[in-house]
Amino acid sequence: MADQELTWQGTVARWDRALFDLVARRHWPGADRVLPRLGRAANHGLLWGGAATAIALFGSARARKAAVRGVASLALASATINTVGKWSVRRPRPLLDGVPTVRQLATQPQTTSFPSGHSASAFAFTAGLALESPVWGAAVAPVAASVAFSRVYTGVHYPTDVLAGAALGVAAGFVVRRLARDAQEARVVPGDERHAAGAPALPDGAGLTVVVNTRSGTAAETGLAALRSRLPKAEVVEWEGGDLAAELAAAAARATVLGVCGGDGTVNAAATAALRAGVPLAVFPGGTLNHFALDLGLAGVEDTCRALETGHAVHVGVGRFSPGPEGGGYGYFLNNFSIGAYPELLRHRLRWGPRIGGAPAALLAAWKVLRAERPVPLRLAGRPLGAWLLFVGNGTYHGTGPTPRRRDDLGEGLLDVRLVLGGGRPGPRLLAAAFAGPLSRSPVHVATRLRSLRIADIPPGTPFAYDGEYAKAPAALVLDSLPDALTVYRPRT
Repeated sequence: MADQELTWQGTVARWDRALFDLVARRHWPGADRVLPRLGRAANHGLLWGGAATAIALFGSARARKAAVRGVASLALASATINTVGKWSVRRPRPLLDGVPTVRQLATQPQTTSFPSGHSASAFAFTAGLALESPVWGAAVAPVAASVAFSRVYTGVHYPTDVLAGAALGVAAGFVVRRLARDAQEARVVPGDERHAAGAPALPDGAGLTVVVNTRSGTAAETGLAALRSRLPKAEVVEWEGGDLAAELAAAAARATVLGVCGGDGTVNAAATAALRAGVPLAVFPGGTLNHFALDLGLAGVEDTCRALETGHAVHVGVGRFSPGPEGGGYGYFLNNFSIGAYPELLRHRLRWGPRIGGAPAALLAAWKVLRAERPVPLRLAGRPLGAWLLFVGNGTYHGTGPTPRRRDDLGEGLLDVRLVLGGGRPGPRLLAAAFAGPLSRSPVHVATRLRSLRIADIPPGTPFAYDGEYAKAPAALVLDSLPDALTVYRPRT
């Protein structure tokens, strides 16, 4: 048995060296100048740290989340390689015989060869990124593969060192995704919303009409399967396009309880329909971020099914603005409303996305917004000012900066108003505001809580955003909070 193992190891070593020598002998036009520099750029993870910073600054909320996952995956892979991998298999570095001098690194690595730390870092960052944002992962993958290949090309690793490092990096990406999911489920804590007496119990789903936004992706598809299994008598409407508001209004008119499966924008439209019809709302998380569902305490579809079966619901507050997005009546927001940098970014991204793709559109939109020279002139509560960003949250958010993360009580009936004042360039102002306290005053950032807010003298064509949706603002808007306006199902705490 030992002889067979030695024979197998010898065969792998011979193939490894043969492939190493093949790469060394092969002429790769242009690679002598590019690949050694690319490998050096990846030293200590600097290349990937820079990529993560750029994605976080110029990408969408999902892209920022993906960048954090990528960095976490890289950190895990690096720690594993440097503490366990390098010292478990003490493989010497390859002899540089046959590797052209122009390719060789000026300073040769002193650590052992197996596995390749550069390859592990490259593929860990890419895997962590891709598992959250496939588009960004696909954009970075060729660079990661080039970094890994450069380690063989410059003669510092055997091919199996690179393959093992890449495999460990991908594994680190999956481990971080699992840990992130566990942490997300752990942070889903029900808030202090008031119990809604009299919400009907629907143990088999009879009386429930659920509109499922099939465009929300795999999360909605998974939720749809679980919903049909747990609540077999519910009416399920699969929406694939057309007038979503009309579909939801028709569903609310014939339902005892209106259900919705999709992201925050779809949930916003369903809440509007439920408010106008005077029926309770059941939210089945099916989007990418699910801010409202998580703040409410819903980790997934199973939580909503359990609440419907027992008839447990709570009252939540709703933010309202008038006139509404169609120029009349009211519009509503469950999460937040904003004017300034974010709506402008969203406007450009929606314009360019269909032509060049989501990730490039986000980069181009951020570049254009950060180059803007003028803040938005407004009259806020009777006072004229310029704003890079006006953020209004439905309920008090926790965390720092102009666009914080989480709420503990969706029923308090207050607007969390945060303003990044004009002056200078938007980039430094927004960055400075990000480090300001949640309810602080500084030269660039003002935050307070109000029952209502009047915005006047809005320039024509100014965009505003609400729960991820986009519209053009009228000359004046009034925002207020409706405490306990909506009944939403949530499991008993």
